[in-house]
Amino acid sequence: MMLDIWKPEIFHGRRKKKDFFEGWYFKMVDYSEKNAYAVIPGVSIARNPSKSHAFIMFLDARAQKMNYFRYSLDDVKAGDKKFELIIGESFFSTSEMNLNLKQGRDQIIARINFKDTYPWPVKLLSPGVMGWYAFVPGMECYHGILSMDHVVEGFIEINGIKKELNGGRGYIEKDWGVSMPSSWIWMQTNHFDRNGISLSGSIAKIPWLGNYFTGYIFGFLYDKKLYKFTTYSGAKVTGFDVTDNNIRIRLENKRYRLDIDADRSEGVELPAPKLGEMTAKVNESLHSSISITLLRKTGSDTKLIYSGTGKNAGLELVGNVDELIKGLKKASNRW
Repeated sequence: MMLDIWKPEIFHGRRKKKDFFEGWYFKMVDYSEKNAYAVIPGVSIARNPSKSHAFIMFLDARAQKMNYFRYSLDDVKAGDKKFELIIGESFFSTSEMNLNLKQGRDQIIARINFKDTYPWPVKLLSPGVMGWYAFVPGMECYHGILSMDHVVEGFIEINGIKKELNGGRGYIEKDWGVSMPSSWIWMQTNHFDRNGISLSGSIAKIPWLGNYFTGYIFGFLYDKKLYKFTTYSGAKVTGFDVTDNNIRIRLENKRYRLDIDADRSEGVELPAPKLGEMTAKVNESLHSSISITLLRKTGSDTKLIYSGTGKNAGLELVGNVDELIKGLKKASNRW
């Protein structure tokens, strides 16, 4: 089990009996950008065994429709050395997805390949996106980024209507633990003015030693380099403003500054885990836009590295923003 820390992509719930969830998030946008989908396979292990189950969520973002396909935990098969997941008749890995879903009159079939994936690097003392926090036992929620950006090939067929995804772009991440945070902001886009540019970031309430602080993990992939702005690396949130229509965040470390300006848009409610059960709700959009400016610090001045706007952005805001702001002050005192 200890070695699983260096494999954030694999199934971690094999020995869990209660109060546990695990879910993988696959985002796919076709070449024309007329179609955008999120597929979320996972497990919910509750204290009441009758409520424990596996699931596959399918979000058609343009149609603003979500299907929730429910399965027995006996329908789950997962590799213990690499990420290969079967739920019912559907298969998932970081290189392939095959869907065979049916519920009432809805039927979804997909045959998809992922090429040139770019995972958040896993290192000996920093096993993935969580850094050294991955070694801390009993955290409320663990996180992994399995691909910041990649090519999508294949198709999705929804009730007999086939959508080609060839030449599209994709993104893969996952979460596992007891519950999602009570407050968080999450954003992601990899549709900038050219391929190979991607932003993924989150700010969340982190329970810690009977209290809490606000943690943050942001990565910006540009020219095959991943610029990291994280709590555990000593980066700071030096600007934070949230309105009904907009989220603005400024992050800084010793060498770089990242300015984020995200437009909020209407999304679709998705089930989310709380104490292992899928009883919470999160509103997610896949058609927001996020403007990015990355600067290199040069003495008292700055030099522009990149400025642009990402489309087809995933964006979530859950819980109390004031709670996040208060926790940022605690994090500043900690680090």
